[in-house]
Amino acid sequence: MLRFLTLCLGLLLSSAAGAEVRMQNVIGSEVLGRPVGYSLYLPPGYGTDKRDYPVVWLLHGGGTGQPSDWFTLAGIDQMLDALIASGTIRPLIAIAPDGRRDEANEIATYFLDDADGQVRWQTMFLTEMIPALEARYPAIATGEARAILGISMGGLAGIVHHLRNPGMFAGVAALSPAFRTDAQLLSLSDDAYRTRYAGVLGADLSADARLTRTWSDLSPDALIATASPTRIPRILIDLGADDPFLEGATEMHLASRSSGLPGIFRVRPGGHDWPFWREALPDALIHLDALLTRGYGE
Repeated sequence: MLRFLTLCLGLLLSSAAGAEVRMQNVIGSEVLGRPVGYSLYLPPGYGTDKRDYPVVWLLHGGGTGQPSDWFTLAGIDQMLDALIASGTIRPLIAIAPDGRRDEANEIATYFLDDADGQVRWQTMFLTEMIPALEARYPAIATGEARAILGISMGGLAGIVHHLRNPGMFAGVAALSPAFRTDAQLLSLSDDAYRTRYAGVLGADLSADARLTRTWSDLSPDALIATASPTRIPRILIDLGADDPFLEGATEMHLASRSSGLPGIFRVRPGGHDWPFWREALPDALIHLDALLTRGYGE
């Protein structure tokens, strides 16, 4: 991280003009029946170099998480400016959609569809938002040039979307992905369960009733069973040694390794918080650039 901060200090002033962050944008959705917000990073040279760019989709965390976090809390725009200016990664567009159910956001969406189909965030994302925004902005708009970077809830969703939609995403970098074990799910209080899973799994479930078919389909073994063969590490998982999701993320890694799918699994000092995520973000961006540029050699 010290090396990266030094890089930032030396390059931010000298980076090419034109990098831009646009907050509080909206796009209409017939699937959800309402507008969906998003924030956007456009790289230096946008609008003047007449090129198309790869796209990284940024999926925020749960609870109070929202698209602006990537810029106000993580400073990802400054990281991208420095990495692009140094030639460490190539220019890209980063789009952070709003994964909240509504302003109150009392129940998490997990960037997935509700069990009862009432809110279909995943359907909106895959069939409306991605094609519409990649047409609105100068995107390459192919699976080889599209990746996901997610934190916590967004990290889990990124892995789910990548594995369930072969060829749609080059890969995913998941920081502290929110994989719970069966025991952790069952131990949640009724209130904690409601705010996290009343949408994705179903409302008012307790004890073993929470272990639904949807829950089983989100297990590491079930997700890996849907994966397409690959020779390069398309999934990066990076989390802290004190993260509450360490056990679930480890299960994800072990399922991947047992299946022969290569991946990168890092456990470093830290917890489930912004200090850890800010530390991890530069390496995550470099990993995604290698996927988007076929830098791993496949």
